[in-house]
Amino acid sequence: MNIRVFNIRLSKEFCIVDQNRMNEFLDSVEVKLTSTNFVTTGSADYWSAVVFYDLKNKIDKSSKEVKSTFEDLSEHEKEIFSSLKQWRNDLARDLSWSAFRICHNAHLLAIVEAKPETLEELAKVKGFGEVRTEKYGEDILAVLNAF
Repeated sequence: MNIRVFNIRLSKEFCIVDQNRMNEFLDSVEVKLTSTNFVTTGSADYWSAVVFYDLKNKIDKSSKEVKSTFEDLSEHEKEIFSSLKQWRNDLARDLSWSAFRICHNAHLLAIVEAKPETLEELAKVKGFGEVRTEKYGEDILAVLNAF
């Protein structure tokens, strides 16, 4: 397992760039665990995120493969993904969190591909489990049911 640390600076000039850099990385690896912490230094405040991951080419091929990019999705799936992303971003804004604390783009892609219809099915989606499903499952299923 590998570890990478990201710092998401809060100033407007850096926040989006830092988030995009982290999201690109997260889309390219298999995330095993994340941990976040808010850091205050006196001169700059930022979120620090530690990502434990495996390289995608080392993933067990018996596990279900997830479409790797947004471009691989059908037009209908792109609409679903965009709606899930909007839900996540709205929730993150309401909670004053970074979006990745709720779930990563790779998790949203896995949801779109799996098309879960129940909380039990959602809990089996790569990147989810009991905790995320309990916190966000009803909302996610509501977004999916809109399609």
